[in-house]
Amino acid sequence: MSRHDDTLDPDTTIAVVGMACRVPGASDPTRFWENLLDGVESIEDLDREELRKGGEDPSLLEHPDYVARGAALSGMAMWDHGFFGMSPKEAAAMDPQHRHFLELSWEALESAGHSAGTFGGRVGVFAGCGANTYMMFNLLADPDLLREQGFFLLRHIGNDKDFLATRVSYHLDLRGPGVNIQTACSTSLAAIHIATQSLLSHECDMALAGGVTITHPHRRGYLHREGEILSPDGHCRAFDVRAGGTVLGDGAGAVVLRRLSDALEDGDTVHAVIRGTAMNNDGSAKVGYLAPSV
Repeated sequence: MSRHDDTLDPDTTIAVVGMACRVPGASDPTRFWENLLDGVESIEDLDREELRKGGEDPSLLEHPDYVARGAALSGMAMWDHGFFGMSPKEAAAMDPQHRHFLELSWEALESAGHSAGTFGGRVGVFAGCGANTYMMFNLLADPDLLREQGFFLLRHIGNDKDFLATRVSYHLDLRGPGVNIQTACSTSLAAIHIATQSLLSHECDMALAGGVTITHPHRRGYLHREGEILSPDGHCRAFDVRAGGTVLGDGAGAVVLRRLSDALEDGDTVHAVIRGTAMNNDGSAKVGYLAPSV
């Protein structure tokens, strides 16, 4: 921390001591922050010929409301399977969301200067992921793979949302709680809230919290429909009078959390502090289930 704040109670305040991310246009928090400061738009135009060769429906490409823009990840298909003791075949059968969050978790702990082998306490994992479109459109479309491995094995070796957090705990040998969080768009923040509560109740001494969404087919545009949330022109203009909707993108992020008292005692780099968190739900106080609250 750059300065001491006498209003902070080190025993009830949570410190952010490590970070890692993969987002369109940036593969680490430093580059992401630079993009934000510079106003860089990471939603990009998608070449229609590339989309056609990639399997996009030709009739969809010709639709007047098709928006050929997206926020994809560079190097999405790249992953060091050997580093995590997996064969290429095992890696190919695993949801890229699981792959990248596992790698990201390692990077976040590395950023914090800790590892399971040297840290003396319990490390919890609190995380969630999006729908597994990789399995829907890739694995289940391969009858030979289904015959060889079977649906049960394919699901359990890395394609079910239920196993994201515990897979990280297994591969990194983390002995604190391993909890999967599913609250749609708020999953990552909900994971941080629950991780904070776990730290304050001393269920764990350090926590990884975050989330990941990677969709397939990757690098695709979308069909704009009036009344839905997607932008008609492929630009996202938050808090702007020209705002017309959002553009869905892919990405992953994780933070490493500790009780502030422990972080200060161990000399950790404290990037930020969390003074408190809370959760609720908007119930039926909105026009419809998919609408934002009033």
